[in-house]
Amino acid sequence: MFYFGVDLSYVNEMEDCGAIYKVKGEPQDPFNLFHDFGSTLVRARLWHTPTWTNYSNLSDVKKTFRRAKNAGMSTMLDIHYSDTWADPGRQTIPEAWATLETTNDLANAVYSYTQEVMSELYKEGLPPDFVQIGNETNSGMLKEIIKSDWPRDVQLFNAGIRAVRDFSTTHKLSIQILLHVAQPENTTWWFTEAEKAGIEGFDIIGISYYPQWSSFSITDLAEQVGFLRERFKKEVMIVETAYPWTLDYVEETASNILTEGLKDYPITSEGQRSYMHDLSQSLITSKALGVIYWEPAWVSTKCSTLWGQGSHWENATFFEFDGELHTGIAYQQDVYTFPAQ
Repeated sequence: MFYFGVDLSYVNEMEDCGAIYKVKGEPQDPFNLFHDFGSTLVRARLWHTPTWTNYSNLSDVKKTFRRAKNAGMSTMLDIHYSDTWADPGRQTIPEAWATLETTNDLANAVYSYTQEVMSELYKEGLPPDFVQIGNETNSGMLKEIIKSDWPRDVQLFNAGIRAVRDFSTTHKLSIQILLHVAQPENTTWWFTEAEKAGIEGFDIIGISYYPQWSSFSITDLAEQVGFLRERFKKEVMIVETAYPWTLDYVEETASNILTEGLKDYPITSEGQRSYMHDLSQSLITSKALGVIYWEPAWVSTKCSTLWGQGSHWENATFFEFDGELHTGIAYQQDVYTFPAQ
């Protein structure tokens, strides 16, 4: 199965802020909308105890997963192990764990916390189909100094992996576990080093692929997926990607994050669809497990983020500035050629 996924972590917040998602002028439930247009998987991020927002906490994730499952889609839990955004340049330790002094203490906290999260979701009939241990962990996770420390990192990753694996076994579930790094050019060295360090028990190599920050073409990416599958004997999934449909913006205090396109793909809704079609076909051909579009519904509202009012990703969503769905989403309904099994 090839998953057409969408990260809808912002949707609950955007709707509370007044966002309305429309198809031909008619308001739609966004989860049903995405399912009807071909989405089969919803990804949602989880922060530990964010004090600066009421969203992307466990309560919000439960709401997202309930809506996704009611709409008929699988779910992926993206555990950041932080109270805020975790990425290659920031892996801030949650405030609740700030006094933990040793790696063993942190590893125990990772294991217990991961099990608690899984138990909470399970009790409400919401166990995820996929769990991501850390987010864009190029430099590891749970650290103030951003550089790799494999003897330390291996304990933390393995604690999270073991927590999900033990929970899955106890409850007779088949939860798939991902590790996630940003940009395909970082995958060979990272997973080679992880393997040497003794990180084990995960199922899927997850990759962020944003052409604006990558030297890899779509063809390069497809070749890398094939290499990774053969070299590490793991499934591979693109868990974040996006492409702009315009360089315009509405009244917001920060400029668009995505400001560059690719030569063969105009910055239009059709160019966005074409990029996603070609990317999806290349991944299908290389036997990737799926592709997830990052935040296709993060539209502008009266509310603010850490960086200012409105959305700084609206030019990469699947919606016009008036909330109307545009043709970028149509790649999920395109016809694709699948390799022989």
